[in-house]
Amino acid sequence: MRLILASESPRRKALLEGAGIIPVVVPSNAAETVNRDGIEPHDLVKILSRRKIDKVSKMLPDDYVLGADTIVYIDGTVLGKPESADDARRMLRKIAGKTHVVYTGVALWDPRGKRVLDDFDKTEVTMSPLTEEEIDWYVSTGEPMDKAGSYALQGIGGMFVTTVNGDFSSVIGLPLPKVYRLLRLAGVRLEELLSV
Repeated sequence: MRLILASESPRRKALLEGAGIIPVVVPSNAAETVNRDGIEPHDLVKILSRRKIDKVSKMLPDDYVLGADTIVYIDGTVLGKPESADDARRMLRKIAGKTHVVYTGVALWDPRGKRVLDDFDKTEVTMSPLTEEEIDWYVSTGEPMDKAGSYALQGIGGMFVTTVNGDFSSVIGLPLPKVYRLLRLAGVRLEELLSV
């Protein structure tokens, strides 16, 4: 039995491997843009997660295909991945010294049931205040450039986080308890996927 990860995110792959599951990585290259008007954050991440598995599951219809998407939500605004260093600085200024919400959606193609299962997780994260010098230095490391909200909890950015109220793995990009729940709903026994 194979679990296909429809993402090239090394963090998502590492989270699965840390849980004993070695996925086959097949990036979806799905567009992460969508008209967000009137779409709630939890629905947005589920839509984007489903989009990521759609193409891959059509190529590999007999395999379990897993996709995920993460956004940061603060003051009614969705923060995805920054488009530039200036955009990263803007996002970091917005979340510095405040609490924001990280939404991560997850979708699973179930080849036995010929269906898509999905869910989402919501975690509150509080950042410490940051000076302009700290923001400039952090952006210069390059770490924020492919991260929702322009920071990595599991990296240098973790030094700026004061509290995480919820699932740590969800903030990194893949809520492992939700993945397990979807696999169980699809009738998968965890031992079928474990490499240990």
